[in-house]
Amino acid sequence: MVKNDSFDPDRLVLTKNDILVFCDKVIEKWNKEPSKNTNNILAMTAVKASIIWTDEDSLKAIWGEIISWVFELLYENALSQGKIDDVDWSSVMKKLKNKK
Repeated sequence: MVKNDSFDPDRLVLTKNDILVFCDKVIEKWNKEPSKNTNNILAMTAVKASIIWTDEDSLKAIWGEIISWVFELLYENALSQGKIDDVDWSSVMKKLKNKK
Protein backbone atom coordinates (compact mmCIF):
# COMPACT_ATOMS: atom_id res chain seq x y z
CA MET A 1 0.00 0.00 0.00
CA VAL A 2 1.25 3.48 -0.84
CA LYS A 3 1.61 5.69 2.25
CA ASN A 4 0.45 9.31 2.21
CA ASP A 5 0.92 11.95 4.92
CA SER A 6 -2.30 13.87 4.20
CA PHE A 7 -5.75 12.32 4.44
CA ASP A 8 -8.17 12.89 1.60
CA PRO A 9 -11.11 10.46 1.68
CA ASP A 10 -11.89 11.22 -1.97
CA ARG A 11 -8.43 10.14 -3.16
CA LEU A 12 -7.85 6.40 -3.26
CA VAL A 13 -4.22 5.37 -2.90
CA LEU A 14 -4.80 1.63 -2.73
CA THR A 15 -3.35 -0.31 -5.63
CA LYS A 16 -4.95 -3.03 -7.70
CA ASN A 17 -2.85 -5.54 -5.79
CA ASP A 18 -4.06 -4.13 -2.41
CA ILE A 19 -7.67 -4.67 -3.48
CA LEU A 20 -6.92 -8.20 -4.71
CA VAL A 21 -5.23 -9.02 -1.39
CA PHE A 22 -8.37 -7.81 0.39
CA CYS A 23 -10.52 -10.09 -1.78
CA ASP A 24 -8.22 -13.04 -1.04
CA LYS A 25 -8.48 -12.39 2.71
CA VAL A 26 -12.27 -12.36 2.54
CA ILE A 27 -12.36 -15.54 0.46
CA GLU A 28 -9.92 -17.20 2.87
CA LYS A 29 -12.15 -16.22 5.82
CA TRP A 30 -15.28 -17.57 4.12
CA ASN A 31 -13.49 -20.77 3.10
CA LYS A 32 -13.36 -21.72 6.79
CA GLU A 33 -17.08 -22.51 6.43
CA PRO A 34 -17.47 -23.13 2.68
CA SER A 35 -20.90 -24.75 2.81
CA LYS A 36 -22.30 -21.74 4.70
CA ASN A 37 -20.55 -19.24 2.40
CA THR A 38 -20.77 -20.86 -1.03
CA ASN A 39 -22.67 -17.99 -2.65
CA ASN A 40 -20.45 -15.39 -0.98
CA ILE A 41 -17.28 -17.12 -2.17
CA LEU A 42 -18.64 -17.35 -5.70
CA ALA A 43 -19.63 -13.66 -5.68
CA MET A 44 -16.27 -12.50 -4.28
CA THR A 45 -14.45 -14.63 -6.85
CA ALA A 46 -16.43 -12.81 -9.54
CA VAL A 47 -15.53 -9.45 -7.94
CA LYS A 48 -11.87 -10.51 -7.91
CA ALA A 49 -12.03 -11.50 -11.60
CA SER A 50 -13.52 -8.11 -12.50
CA ILE A 51 -10.72 -6.37 -10.59
CA ILE A 52 -8.09 -8.36 -12.49
CA TRP A 53 -9.62 -7.27 -15.82
CA THR A 54 -10.11 -3.61 -14.88
CA ASP A 55 -7.45 -0.95 -15.43
CA GLU A 56 -5.93 0.85 -12.43
CA ASP A 57 -7.54 4.26 -13.15
CA SER A 58 -11.02 2.74 -13.36
CA LEU A 59 -10.41 0.78 -10.16
CA LYS A 60 -9.42 3.96 -8.35
CA ALA A 61 -12.63 5.65 -9.53
CA ILE A 62 -14.87 2.68 -8.66
CA TRP A 63 -13.33 1.84 -5.29
CA GLY A 64 -13.08 5.52 -4.38
CA GLU A 65 -16.86 5.69 -4.82
CA ILE A 66 -17.35 2.49 -2.81
CA ILE A 67 -15.26 3.84 0.07
CA SER A 68 -17.09 7.17 -0.02
CA TRP A 69 -20.41 5.32 -0.01
CA VAL A 70 -19.34 3.15 2.94
CA PHE A 71 -18.54 6.23 5.03
CA GLU A 72 -21.94 7.70 4.15
CA LEU A 73 -23.67 4.39 4.89
CA LEU A 74 -21.98 4.09 8.30
CA TYR A 75 -23.07 7.63 9.13
CA GLU A 76 -26.66 7.01 7.97
CA ASN A 77 -26.76 3.74 9.91
CA ALA A 78 -25.59 5.50 13.07
CA LEU A 79 -28.21 8.23 12.55
CA SER A 80 -30.91 5.57 12.13
CA GLN A 81 -29.90 4.07 15.45
CA GLY A 82 -30.03 7.51 17.06
CA LYS A 83 -26.44 7.03 18.21
CA ILE A 84 -24.41 9.49 16.13
CA ASP A 85 -23.66 11.80 19.05
CA ASP A 86 -23.15 8.98 21.56
CA VAL A 87 -20.70 6.90 19.55
CA ASP A 88 -17.01 6.77 20.40
CA TRP A 89 -15.78 6.71 16.80
CA SER A 90 -12.20 5.98 17.86
CA SER A 91 -13.37 2.67 19.34
CA VAL A 92 -15.32 1.91 16.14
CA MET A 93 -12.21 2.53 14.03
CA LYS A 94 -10.08 0.47 16.41
CA LYS A 95 -12.54 -2.40 16.10
CA LEU A 96 -12.34 -2.18 12.30
CA LYS A 97 -8.54 -2.10 12.39
CA ASN A 98 -8.44 -5.17 14.66
CA LYS A 99 -10.56 -7.13 12.17
CA LYS A 100 -7.57 -7.12 9.82
